[in-house]
Amino acid sequence: MSAGDPSGAPPDTIWEQAHDSAEFRELRGRLRRFVFPMAGLFLAWYLLYVLLADYAHGFMSTKITGNFTVGLLFGLLQFVSTFLITWLYVRYANKKLDPLAARIKDDIENPAKEGA
Repeated sequence: MSAGDPSGAPPDTIWEQAHDSAEFRELRGRLRRFVFPMAGLFLAWYLLYVLLADYAHGFMSTKITGNFTVGLLFGLLQFVSTFLITWLYVRYANKKLDPLAARIKDDIENPAKEGA
């Protein structure tokens, strides 16, 4: 039992209650609704790039300008998509995940406020 826990409940019980709460389930759901589709899209995009590089040599070696080919463009777009996904996640987390996580944290750290 920690000295900072005014409820007197053992720490494991507090975390179990938080884990079982509706707010925590909502937080997990929000995270999954972003992460799983985005991961699926990125993996599909990456797999497309790999398959095209392996089986569509003619298409991937098509020159766009000078020695800049479609394959090089797709390879660079892999980096762009990674940064785009990171930016989208940070934006999503700031709006949808962090406020809920802060409420859950506050409920855990200040259980006396729940009934107020």
